[in-house]
Amino acid sequence: MGQIKVTKAPIEGLYIIEPTVHGDDRGYFMETYNQNDMHAAGLDMVFVQDNQSMSTKGVLRGLHFQKQYPQGKLVRVIRGSVFDVAVDLREGSKTYGKWFGVELTEENKKQFYISEGFAHGFLVLSDVAEFCYKVTDFWHPGDESGLAWNDPEINITWPHVNGTYQGNASAEGYTLDDGTPLNLSEKDQKWLGLKDTFHFA
Repeated sequence: MGQIKVTKAPIEGLYIIEPTVHGDDRGYFMETYNQNDMHAAGLDMVFVQDNQSMSTKGVLRGLHFQKQYPQGKLVRVIRGSVFDVAVDLREGSKTYGKWFGVELTEENKKQFYISEGFAHGFLVLSDVAEFCYKVTDFWHPGDESGLAWNDPEINITWPHVNGTYQGNASAEGYTLDDGTPLNLSEKDQKWLGLKDTFHFA
């Protein structure tokens, strides 16, 4: 018990989770999830699926959510570094439309829990990143939606990203500091901004 530290983020429903790492010259051990520690922090989510992805530098995935079957997500990086972001889409929330971001790396071993009702995405800062996450509901084909990553109304400060907003979610003209082009899927370049997207009642 007590191997995992849970800290509330400035937006209700978001949590930074830090494991206790036990290391010596042989390597390290840590608990990446402990139901008792989560319960003690007031988190009683039940996970139904684990996912893992690999992405290269400059890839931006998001901002994603499911509408009728919203997912809580516990995310972490096991290789490389990403900047991970959640945007509040809960109608009536005092932080509706606000965002919070945290850098997740294989070195800091931080995790980020995003409750249901948020859009989620991340930007890969390292040459390669492997991203793992647990979810509280299954993927439902046809239920996925998204939010423009660069909507000026939300004004996310993506680190090391340079470019000028052209009125849509296109990645064209955007690069990282070292010149790496921003790389978004075709679908993620078509999402609309906050005022035109789905929100949670």
